[in-house]
Amino acid sequence: MHHFEDIYPFSAISGQEPMKKALILNAINPRIGGVLITGEKGTAKSTAARALAHLLPYRLVVNGCIFGCDPADKNGLCPDCQKKYPSLETITARMRVIELPISATEDKVIGSLDIEHALKKGEKRFEPGILAQAHRNILYVDEINLLNDHIVDVLLDAAAMGMNFIEREGVSYSHPSSFILVGTMNPEEGELRPQLLDRFGLCVDIEGIHDPIARVDIIRRRMEYEHDPDTFIRSWASREEELRERIVRAQTLLPRVLVSDRMLLLIAQICIDMNVDGHRADITMMKTAATVAAYNGRTEVTEDDVREVAPLVLTHRMRRKPFSEQQMDMQKIEQSIRNFTKEDQQPHHESPRDDENPLHQNAAPDGSTTTQFPEETPYSVTPYPLTPVHRHDAIQRNGNGRRTVTESPDGRYVRSCIPKMPGPDIALDATIRAAASHQKQQTGELAITIEPSDIREKVRERKMGTTLLFVVDASGSMGAERRMVAVKGAILSLLIDAYQKRDRVGLVTFHGNRADVLLSPTSSVDLARSSMRTLPVGGKTPLALGLIKGLEVLKREQKINQFSIPQLILISDGKANVSLGSGSPFDDARTIAAHIRDAKISSCVIDTEQGFLSLGLARKISDDLGARYVKLEDLADGHLERIVQGFGM
Repeated sequence: MHHFEDIYPFSAISGQEPMKKALILNAINPRIGGVLITGEKGTAKSTAARALAHLLPYRLVVNGCIFGCDPADKNGLCPDCQKKYPSLETITARMRVIELPISATEDKVIGSLDIEHALKKGEKRFEPGILAQAHRNILYVDEINLLNDHIVDVLLDAAAMGMNFIEREGVSYSHPSSFILVGTMNPEEGELRPQLLDRFGLCVDIEGIHDPIARVDIIRRRMEYEHDPDTFIRSWASREEELRERIVRAQTLLPRVLVSDRMLLLIAQICIDMNVDGHRADITMMKTAATVAAYNGRTEVTEDDVREVAPLVLTHRMRRKPFSEQQMDMQKIEQSIRNFTKEDQQPHHESPRDDENPLHQNAAPDGSTTTQFPEETPYSVTPYPLTPVHRHDAIQRNGNGRRTVTESPDGRYVRSCIPKMPGPDIALDATIRAAASHQKQQTGELAITIEPSDIREKVRERKMGTTLLFVVDASGSMGAERRMVAVKGAILSLLIDAYQKRDRVGLVTFHGNRADVLLSPTSSVDLARSSMRTLPVGGKTPLALGLIKGLEVLKREQKINQFSIPQLILISDGKANVSLGSGSPFDDARTIAAHIRDAKISSCVIDTEQGFLSLGLARKISDDLGARYVKLEDLADGHLERIVQGFGM
């Protein structure tokens, strides 16, 4: 009796067609560069990745090889398989989904050196990491935006080159690591740097299905699957086989697909019209359009192919400013195609000779057009054009999000030290250098003698971020539209500066008899922008409640995000008319401010008081907080550096 594995069929996934299409295209042509899936939780992202692996056909692998090398690819074999070639024992195996945990260290990802073997035998032996397991498989990275940036860099480098290069303790090692990269993220939990976004071949934005009939269909299928998985999988077996055969045919057909000069010009024109930086988008669109043609059984790319893949290729490459909307303007793409077609249809009185056409300079001797994908070339990625904050003095910024580093066991190895008590994270290179000075003729079983005093330990560091919590007075005293607009402008200026260093941002407002968390700390500038649009205004001024809420949020942030520096920005005139009990409202606020100072949370007060008669209440709150003090009009005049310098934002 045939055994059905308990994997939900790919064909049975209802809806989310763009996501399914992007996964299939990467399965046909891994050189596309992977797919980033952004969107809500519970939208079948991980289900689709596992189902795709189960859908794809069995393949030959070298028996016993930790990398699962392809015996037919002599140049792509690992060092051990190359030594055994051509006497390689083979077996068939199904593609697997290798998951990368958020807590993975760099050594866990790229691999490490077997220290015990090196000391005993004097030989290097590689301990494979996740990138070794991922070779010829699917590497699934959930919440990729929460990974350390240097880990994401390593993943994308390996995905682009198909190789993993390890430099550890003075030892170099490399092995094949060609995989289908599937990353997922919820934008509300933070974003990826634009440079990292650009290196994903495709991107799909998905959301929950809101059509009741479609949702019922999803529920019904899931219930049928959970009730009797074997029967459900059998009922979809024929459609799974059809899709599997179609993918295999497309893989066979892909090398014969022609991308004409006309289509290359169209692709280039679309990328120019959409203001895309660099050339990676052009090359990816060419590869993806050719893959769509192969998937549809054709050997020539058409305008429809280019139109179909443009949103997948350009969606994550469109944003130009940190607070602009991320939108795919399909009308602009259609207009670009129409303009190109219109120009192409105009009569040409004189056609350039083939040898004058720059697109033919690399053509084959027989005059044929491009049939092979060109190799990737270096790219120049232009950063977002942000408004710079000019700093005229040399005040040291102690807490900036992108430059502050701290020692961390999951950080990058930066140097060695003499440990108080030796642990497992030994710095082999530094240890051997320390032992080299007293080596004599060895007669024991060790290749080198290590004394206890020679042991050196790795010091690892990771970058620290900053959690900026804005506590904003939205009471009636702040109700004048002109003043609230000024406050929004001040917050926006600070958020842009925070964006440059990828800090986390939160927003608390207080008015009436309550204080509300409008935005929990996040690195998503989109959420921050949305929260700024709906600042509530009116009522009394519960300043003490606002400070209490701010303290609660930052203490919770310290518990869940130990590598972030908490900082509070109070935007208020200091007036208070709601007490915590029977005491003075202002005295209550001063007491809470002192608690915030004692909690060692650095603060800043932006005083919004205006008029000739100044009560100086915000200045007193600032003194109790031990905070940096600045007047709102100073920010309005553009002197943002007065608050930024020395405050650590």
